[in-house]
Amino acid sequence: MRSELFSADNLEKESAQPGLRLQNSKLLKAELNGEFMARVGSMVAYQGEVRFEALGSGGIGKFLKQKLTGEGVPLMRVRGRGDVFLAENASDVHLIDLDGGDALSINGANVLAFDSTLKYDIKMVGGAGMMSNSGLFNCVFSGQGRIAVTTKGTPVVLTVDQPTYVDPQAAICWSAGLQTGYHRADQMGLGTLLGRTTGERFTMSFAGQGFVVVQPSEEPPGGLAGAAGGQQQSSGGILGGIFD
Repeated sequence: MRSELFSADNLEKESAQPGLRLQNSKLLKAELNGEFMARVGSMVAYQGEVRFEALGSGGIGKFLKQKLTGEGVPLMRVRGRGDVFLAENASDVHLIDLDGGDALSINGANVLAFDSTLKYDIKMVGGAGMMSNSGLFNCVFSGQGRIAVTTKGTPVVLTVDQPTYVDPQAAICWSAGLQTGYHRADQMGLGTLLGRTTGERFTMSFAGQGFVVVQPSEEPPGGLAGAAGGQQQSSGGILGGIFD
């Protein structure tokens, strides 16, 4: 049997070391000898002796935060020995290695899988003092290990060494040590009064030293802000103390 389908580019990639690796730009391969965490429903194939255990959001504390905020990652623990392939709606998959001193703030919708050595929590985004069309909460990962994230299209990684502004719906993840804020993009004027706007109600600002990953797509609203329909609310309210 002959076909371009069977070219070397499409054959399963093998490695001598277990862990999360790219099979191709759309597929993650986990060479499993132990366990890792993955988004529920992301498995597309597996070989070997593998078990899947649903975890919700990863503990009662994260479950409650997810219910309050709409943010979080519906998780399953994957255990055993074998090869597991994961994907998310043919999105591009990227690998990020965290060292012990690193922390990454990421939209939970873009988390595909991560090493079980990593810790994560749901945190309020700093400077988000009003509701917008984006979420006010993100997942913050820390520790040492590898995480696989997804983007809609090829992203750009911006080095934050000067004031940087991003559409909140296009910001995938950023260095957790950056200072963030929200700014109204449209300026009130004659155009606004006539119904003409830029279509960019808010931008998210980043300052400090680090990076922000921006995808070429604007995701629908998520988190508590999306559910609130744009109502204003102070980040220092009832929820503020829970997520500080």
